[in-house]
Amino acid sequence: MTSISAMSPLRERPFRWYFLSRSVNLVGTTMSPVALAFAVLAVDHGTASLGMVLAAYTVPLVVFLLLGGVIADRWGRHRVVQTSNVLAGVVRGVLAILVLSGHADLRTMVVLAAVNGAVVAPGLPAMNGIVPQLVPRDQLQQANALLSLTRASLMVIGPSAAAALVVGIGPGWALLIDAITWLLAAALLLPISLPAAVPTGSTMLEELREGWLYFRGTTWLWLVVAACGVMNALAEGGLTALGPVRADETSIGAHGWGLAMSAQALGALGATLALMKRRLERPLLSGLLACSLFGLPMIVLGAWPATAPLIVAAFLSGIGVQVFVLGWHVAVQENVPDQMLSRAYSYDQLGSLATVPVGQLALGPLAAAYGIGEVLTVAGTLYVGIALLTVAAGPVRALARPEPATASSPAALT
Repeated sequence: MTSISAMSPLRERPFRWYFLSRSVNLVGTTMSPVALAFAVLAVDHGTASLGMVLAAYTVPLVVFLLLGGVIADRWGRHRVVQTSNVLAGVVRGVLAILVLSGHADLRTMVVLAAVNGAVVAPGLPAMNGIVPQLVPRDQLQQANALLSLTRASLMVIGPSAAAALVVGIGPGWALLIDAITWLLAAALLLPISLPAAVPTGSTMLEELREGWLYFRGTTWLWLVVAACGVMNALAEGGLTALGPVRADETSIGAHGWGLAMSAQALGALGATLALMKRRLERPLLSGLLACSLFGLPMIVLGAWPATAPLIVAAFLSGIGVQVFVLGWHVAVQENVPDQMLSRAYSYDQLGSLATVPVGQLALGPLAAAYGIGEVLTVAGTLYVGIALLTVAAGPVRALARPEPATASSPAALT
């Protein structure tokens, strides 16, 4: 790895506004997982309840991802992100009001989660695909690192703050803050003006097929996405859906769970700071080796459910997932043609998320049948094994970065 300049993307005015928008949005979203988890558990404490709500969000998210990728490449990524943010803010605001007023029930939460997934979906491939339009190509790692730094920094205090709100005045206030930040994030994108997308003359179906042919023909891309599909199912069904339940039934509790999530963010923060000035030469090799650490919290929750070891495992997992996320975005943004980028991201997100509802819905009943500790231990072990096995594939292990350019400009302007 070689040294790189850390703050140079902030000299680009469009990126500064985008960076501020994402930062404001993350203030709320870093609190919402803890708040949502305990809001659901307050309504229905069954082992499958949180998994049902999460799956209700994920299924429409997956269904509309591909359409979102095509729309973003055709009509402008920042406009798609703005619209998605406004709609998501409204839906999340309705949920927060219902929770605060005591009128929320499991069925309503499932319905609102489904609507939320549908409106968030188009914004995801646009959000990831917009970064190369805002900074020069040779600053992509720094730009993604700055975005990750904000997320990691806020994740340090977000889960603990949410846990404090849950214990003190209930989860509804954290959910309301989340809703407001989505609306503010949309407003902060207004100063950004990007060149309009160039019409291709193709139909949306033809562009969707073109994206699929590119995705299928790029071995490292589909191979990592396939592995992430299985790993995400294990992580969402295990750590996200069963983790709070396991914490709530043991000495860990809501407070310990919040501390563990903050420790995970501290690990991510440390990894981000290290990578802001060091160039990843083998982004997928480094990323997947580090990503295997994300299985540790599930193993600890299953075999040794105590606050101290969970905090250590969560810290290491934060390091691992942050190295992977940064390496993955750099690999995709540097190697996928710009006119294909949102569609590539939409297939990436589709493949990574399509199996998540299976994990969210299946692991709860499995935990009820075989024991939550046993299921979490097996899920964590499988996660580690799949990450390490994927590294063995030649196209993944060998993918290197292009040499740094002496001068470049944002892709949209070249």
